[in-house]
Amino acid sequence: MEPPDARERAGLLRSATVRLQDARQTTLALESRFDLAYNAAHAAALSALRAHGYRSENRYLVFQCLEHTLGFTPQQWLLLNQAHTKRNLAEYEGELDVTVGFVEELIEHAASLIAAAQVLETPS
Repeated sequence: MEPPDARERAGLLRSATVRLQDARQTTLALESRFDLAYNAAHAAALSALRAHGYRSENRYLVFQCLEHTLGFTPQQWLLLNQAHTKRNLAEYEGELDVTVGFVEELIEHAASLIAAAQVLETPS
C-alpha cells in the first residue's frame, strides 16, 4: 500500500474523460470506439484503485476491485469483464467481435464509472 497521488488520479481521470468523448464519435470505426471506451473504463477504475493506495499490473483485477473501491456490485462490472475478454482476444489473437449495442453499453458503463471515480474521496 502507498499514499494516493492526487496528480496521478487527476491524469487518469482526464485520460478516461478524453477517451470516453472520443469513443462517442460515431464516425470512428466500431473497433476504435471499443478500444477507447474500454481504456476509458480501465483508467477510471485504476484511478479508484489508486485512491485507496493500491496498484495492479493486472487489468482484470482493476475491474474486479470495483466492488471494494467504488461499491459496485458484480452485476455492475460484469460488462467490463466481458469487454476485457474481448479486448484480450483482439490484442492477442487479432479477433474482435463487438456489436454497436455492446459498444454503446460499454460507453455508458464507462461514463458511470468515471462519474463515480470523480467524486471518490481519498480515504484518510
